Formats: sequence, structure tokens, C-alpha cells
Amino acid sequence: MRWDVIIIGGGHNGLVCAWYLARAGKRVLVLERRGIVGGAAVTEEFIPGFRNSTASYTVGLLDPAIARDMDLSGHGLRIVSRPFSNFLPTDDGRYLLMGGGQSAAAVAAWSPRDAAALPDYERRLSSVARVLRLLADRVPPARDTGGIVRAVEQGWRLLGLSDEAKRDAIDLLTRSAREVLDSYFESDPVKAVFGFDAIVGHYASPDTPGSAYVLLHHVFGEVNDVPGAWGHAIGGMGAVTQAMARACEAAGVTIRRDAPVARVLATGGRVDGVELGDGERIAARSVAANCHPKTLLLDLVAPELLDPGLRRRIAGHANGSGTLRMNVALSTLPRFTALPEPDDHLRSGIILAPSLDYMDRAYTDARARGWSKRPIVEMLIPSLVDDTLAPAGGHVASLFAQHFDPKLADWAQHRRAAADAVLDTVEAFAPGFRASIIGEMILSPADLEARFGLIGGDIFHGRMSLDQLWAARPVFGLGAHKMPVRGLWLCGSGAHPGGGVSGRPGRNCARAMLGKA
Repeated sequence: MRWDVIIIGGGHNGLVCAWYLARAGKRVLVLERRGIVGGAAVTEEFIPGFRNSTASYTVGLLDPAIARDMDLSGHGLRIVSRPFSNFLPTDDGRYLLMGGGQSAAAVAAWSPRDAAALPDYERRLSSVARVLRLLADRVPPARDTGGIVRAVEQGWRLLGLSDEAKRDAIDLLTRSAREVLDSYFESDPVKAVFGFDAIVGHYASPDTPGSAYVLLHHVFGEVNDVPGAWGHAIGGMGAVTQAMARACEAAGVTIRRDAPVARVLATGGRVDGVELGDGERIAARSVAANCHPKTLLLDLVAPELLDPGLRRRIAGHANGSGTLRMNVALSTLPRFTALPEPDDHLRSGIILAPSLDYMDRAYTDARARGWSKRPIVEMLIPSLVDDTLAPAGGHVASLFAQHFDPKLADWAQHRRAAADAVLDTVEAFAPGFRASIIGEMILSPADLEARFGLIGGDIFHGRMSLDQLWAARPVFGLGAHKMPVRGLWLCGSGAHPGGGVSGRPGRNCARAMLGKA
């Protein structure tokens, strides 16, 4: 049998791409190397009785149009909004609690001037994000007639911004997060709660030029019709991808698990299928890869099929997000010095990084010694809203930590010490946390690469910087999802508009493959 399309990788973007192609009448086969679909958005038991989102851990960037098209709610997905967006304790025992309709008052407690600046900051960020969100839903221009039309249409949207918004867009694309935030705010906690988004999955200081864009990327999404909000998927992040898998199978997609692809087959410069690790060959008219672009073009495609200059460029593709991911099973809830009694602040994103200076030190420390002595940590406790994850009386927490050198040799040797630095950081804000831990899972950057194919542990499949965005993602000339081998496409986070569980790269790739870009 010859398939119309084979999708390499059953992560969320691969599933989204497969669904749109199947809906258009294509015969689609998804090949997933692991025994579970979902890529890095999966829910797994990590000690007996305790389950959690293994890697990706929160919902916010999922495109609501994709969720509606695929009827993910009809396939079992339910998302609960956070009552507050973020809880940020400080070293002096105070805290900042954002969201829940009381952000202005919370900020005013730290700085009346910052509270007065907050509406203007949110308005101007939203103005730029609104246009870039539209561009995120479009296939970037290619070097053909259609690409010229797309370049004009997409460029026109940017030209339609006001002069103020154009200046803001340039600032957010090129300047550091600190420069942008310093221009609005004076208090450290306020700058930190926004600046955290600039270093998530970004192995850089908030002083690094271009870091402001990563801040902007994280406000693209919405949850339950609230733009920029975040939420918990009941059943963990695997509930998102399992709903997608059910939608795909209902649309006629065939999904094979435990089916690792070893290489892409091509004849006469055109794709004609794939070969699995056990030697099985499967024919297809087209192949769309949901894996990392380096994996596709350097490992799965024969060297003679690519221009040597392009291979060099792909080899130099910037990766490595400096992330260490932990899941911990708890006997009791943490009690933060700043706000010890259990309440809705524990249902928010808990940011342990009280200033931009703290974040900068974490980065420079990691550059010097391999990991930060006081890393940046975000904690979520999803079991507070989802009793499917832990037994009665117990809880699970996600610890998403930065900065850890993705190029450090022999992470296996240093994993425990790095994890201890994360736990020490939590303990400093919530004494007694260590004593509540029943069990844990630790995923270093090397573990994230081995388990999920995230090269350098990069959660975005490549750095989100100006040189690797839009028509230059993954590299210039390949930004329209079409790879240099005829019939080969890229549908994962290494393609426009980049990382996060949005589904947009998968949908946009399907549109390009169907000639509907």
C-alpha cells in the first residue's frame, strides 16, 4: 500500500497536521517511535500511583481554532483556567499575586507608578501580539509566485500597525527583556513576573538582545476564551494529545506506535517513503516530519540529497533551552513563607525568581559551572484541580527549571546535584518541601533529548531568535515548511511559528501541502 502522506512523529503538531490532511481526503499514516503518542505533551506514571505531565506541563498556547476544528472537547479534553496567573514570592517574605482580576491592586502594593503603567504595557504588548498572532496562522513566504503574494499580504499587516506599535514591535524583536521592562516598571517583582516569560526555554539572560521576543511569544495563546491566560488540562498534557489522537483516528488516520523511522527514502530527488528501524519500508507520496529539523535533515535524509552549504547551515542551527524538568510526588502541599496557608495561589504558576538580576545570575552561573546554584523555577501543582493524578491526600508538582547548560558533558553524572539545586531553591521559599517528597523524576537536558528527541533539550526545536523566526525558521529558504527534497515537509516546532503546544506549525504545514497557504 502506498500512503498519501506519512507523518514522522506523533507529537501534537504531527497529529494536527495528520488530522487536517485526513479531513481533506488524504490517506495518512502517523509513525511514532515511542509506545505512546503525544511527543513531549504526555501524561505518565512516574512512581506507583502518581501521574503527571512528563515534560510540557501547562495549556496556554493551544490555538482555539484548532481545538474547535478537531472537536477536542468532544474527544474528552477539558481545560480548567488558573484562578490566578502567577504567584511570585520574594526573598523578604512578601509576594506578588497576578491575575484573578486584581493585578492592578497587587502591583500597586509594590509601586503605584508601576500600577499606573500596567494598562499601557498590556495594551501595547497586546497590540503587537494581535498582529503577530495573525502571522503565526499563516505560512511564511517561499521563493515562488505564491510566496511573493504571501510576503505582500503578511507585510501589509505589519505596515498596518500604528507608528507606536511598529516601534514597539521592533523593540520586542530586537531588544532585551530588561530594556523593555525597565522602560515601563521600577519594582523588581513586577519586572520579574513578566520577565520570566522571556527566559522560559531560552538559555539566555534577560539582558540578552532579542530576549523580549520570547516574552511576546508567550502571550499568543488563550484559555477558555481569555487571551493570554493559562490553564490545566484535566488528565495532564497527555489529555490534549490523546484527544488529538482520537480525533485523528475518527478522521481515518492510522497511527502506529513503536515504529521509529530510520531514514527517509527518495528516488530521483523525490520522496517515496520511509524505512523503519527494523528495515521495514513504507511507501508514500509525501512525508511530513514532526521531529527536530536537525534530526530530519542531518540524520534521516541522505547527505547527497542536500546542498553542502545547507547542511552546514542546519548543523549550525542554534539549539538548547537550558531546561531541567522534574516531577515530584508529595505527601503534603508546600507552605510558602510568604503565604503559608493553602489557597488559590497554589493553583497558579509559582515563579521562584524574584528579580531580573536573579535571572541574570542564574544564567551566568550556569555558563560558568554547568548549572545554576539558585536556578529559576516555576512550580505547578495540577493535582489541586485534577484528582486523577495522585491518590487521596497526595499531590504532584511540576518543577520547570532554568538554567542548565545543554552542552554540559556527562549530564548523568551531574543530574542529582543539579536537581538538588532546584530543590534547595524551592526549600528556600517553602521550608519543609524536601521532607514532603515521596518520589521524583528528573529530566536533564540530555534526558529530554534522549526521551523526546529534543536536541540539546530544546523545548522549542530551535532557539526563538530573530535569525530563526518566520521565513527563516528553521533557516532562511525553508520557512514555508517545504524541505529541499521534493515531497518532504516540516510540520513540527522547528517550523514557523515555533515552539509551545499550539498546533499551529502542524496546521500551517497541512495548508501548505494542500496548496491552501
